[in-house]
Amino acid sequence: MKRKPSYLISLFSSLVIASTLLVGCTTDGGAPSDAPMGQQEEGSANVAGMPKVSGDLGQEPQIGAPEGNPPSELVTEDVFVGTGAEALPGSTLTVHYTLMTWSNGQIVESSWIGDPATFPLSGVILGWQEGIPGMKEGGRRLLVIPPDLGYGEAGAGASIAQNETLIFVVDLIKVN
Repeated sequence: MKRKPSYLISLFSSLVIASTLLVGCTTDGGAPSDAPMGQQEEGSANVAGMPKVSGDLGQEPQIGAPEGNPPSELVTEDVFVGTGAEALPGSTLTVHYTLMTWSNGQIVESSWIGDPATFPLSGVILGWQEGIPGMKEGGRRLLVIPPDLGYGEAGAGASIAQNETLIFVVDLIKVN
């Protein structure tokens, strides 16, 4: 068997690394798109396996089940960018939300079956406290929350197991 010269192997490795790095590059500085997820501008990259969110703003969102292993870090993505008041760490919020669990892709809770929820941001799980500030009224945001920023080893009742990754889609209605 004939060995390939080492410079060819190095060149090929460099090209593979460079092309991998360039795939995630954008020309807009990484700014979120105003387009709904799944209708992003061509060339924008979504993380593989992430749930897809669809539906009109002001209507209950549709959330596709995630695939593969969940991320270990908090993931936030604006599905629709709001134009109103901005949520701050000390804000009281009025929202509609839907909660899905990563492990089985099941919706376990939704405020859309009734009235929106109102609460101080400082009184909810860390994933919301870290993932909601900066969001503006009229926006919709996807939050994928790892267990350490959610309910952790304790879980929450029968529907949220221990160490569950949580998927929230949040519509921010009002900031006080």
